Amino acid sequence: MSSFQASEVDEKCVNTIRTLAADVVAKANSGHPGAPMGMAPVAHILWTQIMKSSPSNSKWYNRDRFVLSNGHACALQYVMLHLMGYKVKMDDLKAFRQLNSITPGHPEVGMTDGIEVTTGPLGQGFANAVGLAMAQAHMGATFNKDGFNVFDNHTFMFTGDGCLQEGVAAEAASLAGHLQLGNLIAVYDDNKITIDGDTACSFTEDVEMRFKSYGWQVLHVENGNDDYAGIAAAIEEAKKNTNQPTIINLKTIIGFGSKLQGTGGVHGAPLKKDDIAELKKRWGFNPDETFVVPSEVKDAYAKAADKGAKYESEWNKMFASYKEKYPAEAAEVERRMEGRLPEGWEKALPTYTPEDAAVGSRKLSETVLTKLWDVLPELFGGSADLTGSNLTRSKAAVDFQPPSTGLGNYAGRYVRFGVREHGMTAICNGLAAYGGIIPFGATFLNFVSYAAGAVRLSSLSHFRVLNIATHDSIGLGEDGPTHQPVETVAWLRTLPNMQVHRPADGNETSASYMVALKSQHTPSTLCFSRQNLPQLANSSVEKAVKGAYVLEEVENADVTLISSGSEVYLINDAAKKLKEQGIKARVVSAPCLEIFDAQPNEYRLSVLPSGMPILAVEAYACGTWLSYAHEFFGLKGYGMSGPADQVYNHFELTPEGIAKRAQKVVNFYKKRGCEVYSPLISALDEVNDQ
Repeated sequence: MSSFQASEVDEKCVNTIRTLAADVVAKANSGHPGAPMGMAPVAHILWTQIMKSSPSNSKWYNRDRFVLSNGHACALQYVMLHLMGYKVKMDDLKAFRQLNSITPGHPEVGMTDGIEVTTGPLGQGFANAVGLAMAQAHMGATFNKDGFNVFDNHTFMFTGDGCLQEGVAAEAASLAGHLQLGNLIAVYDDNKITIDGDTACSFTEDVEMRFKSYGWQVLHVENGNDDYAGIAAAIEEAKKNTNQPTIINLKTIIGFGSKLQGTGGVHGAPLKKDDIAELKKRWGFNPDETFVVPSEVKDAYAKAADKGAKYESEWNKMFASYKEKYPAEAAEVERRMEGRLPEGWEKALPTYTPEDAAVGSRKLSETVLTKLWDVLPELFGGSADLTGSNLTRSKAAVDFQPPSTGLGNYAGRYVRFGVREHGMTAICNGLAAYGGIIPFGATFLNFVSYAAGAVRLSSLSHFRVLNIATHDSIGLGEDGPTHQPVETVAWLRTLPNMQVHRPADGNETSASYMVALKSQHTPSTLCFSRQNLPQLANSSVEKAVKGAYVLEEVENADVTLISSGSEVYLINDAAKKLKEQGIKARVVSAPCLEIFDAQPNEYRLSVLPSGMPILAVEAYACGTWLSYAHEFFGLKGYGMSGPADQVYNHFELTPEGIAKRAQKVVNFYKKRGCEVYSPLISALDEVNDQ
């Protein structure tokens, strides 16, 4: 049994949370009041009795992390942040879900003080929490010394029936159990209600047995509505287990206190005015007043905040001593947590000449990762059971594994994610959110689509996550259409704040990693070929870091050919064939269109000038190419199973086939006889304002 015994003030605090949640949602006339009202007791106990957090410094390195995986319940989190003294004012609660407020409809990292990760799509936060817990285990194993626990925080996560039905949560939970993450504690809001109503209609599995099979410790609190001592005891017991993650099955009544409690009617709609009045009367509040925080509640949370500040102060004193005894390690902690890269790391990037052998760009990627492994100790990641195909593991790497398995240790940096693409990427988001780590996850490009929800949140959250995607085209050959991506890059390129790199040779591969690693607030997808690619004449790291550049310049050209990745050498050879026919072709390589878009207009127009048609060539569907080219030659359907060269021949993606299309383009635009403007120039583009 817990030493915690609830007082009348604790009761008042819990009911304040409930009434504030009801007021917040009612004023917005939009939101989810039910879960916040049901989870008010556990939230109060967690923030005031358990969590080590410092509201005056929400970025304290060793703070306990909190994730609201059931992000629709964010009124609860905003209320708690306000009561604890984070930078969430009462006016912010009143502006819930309103334009330009810091209290949006789901938690957004970087927008609201105290929010660790962006949640909303169910299950993502669960996987993020696993990433946060992995990060602590790794940073602790790397930097802690006897008497100096620099990183020993816990990750607490609230989750619900919806999250646990999502596959991404299942993937992450399975891995967390294998990894024995004793620093991860989940509270399952078992209220048996989703949007469709009672979970009896769709979700009747034994959740506790499921998590036991994953290797989790499972605890149970039958009365989550007012058994405060039982809630506190369960969390305290969870903290004692250092060898297993814990899930606490907390039985609650959704919308506790409402006339509609326990029903779907209180899940995603504001309470009626009379309902709010009645519940306020029940808990001793004036029904005519809104957004009320009694003085004794303010005092209770001020004491909790002071306790958090004391935790941070004690840690700061410890870290000052750590600096004196271990100055190099302390400097490394600060560098990594601030997101700064070590001086001179770029010198490790390899460069190439045309005399170097032709190899697949996945092999070039392996060379880069191997070179960077020792100079960038913050690189941390692995593959979704494709290590031997993605080529992501340096020979010097140690696996991130529980020491008890004999397979590695927590100081290891290579992760065996298993066949869990979605969970892998969502976990990487949590790793990035923790700080001190640059996470990467690898799979075939086609299976990045499995992880689409998490990839999108990397971009939205501005996390530096590297998605390493090999086997990036029909060039992977015999595995056929199921494995050959034709549309994947197109949707990736449309994601705001996502860099899509598709390098054509070794220099461009080094450049892609350089840009991706320097982009502290942008994720990247790096697309690599299985088939061998030649080292191109006139390529260089310096040129490629601009996103696109002229590989072969020709005066008075008739056409510009532009491509990326494994098709660049094909357009280069096509230009030679066109020359034999008396057609002058410029050649442009575009390893990253997003980086190219960020270049000055003058440079962009020098690469893709007016005066001639531009033909884009790529072994994909057209996608976004018509923003850069007048015409496109690629795929109009799915790929084919067969040896790579035969598949390219089938689609006429050969120098001869490209030259034939280029000749048609030249003839077509000459016949039109009108001036040809660069596609970069448009009525709605700033380029036109020069």
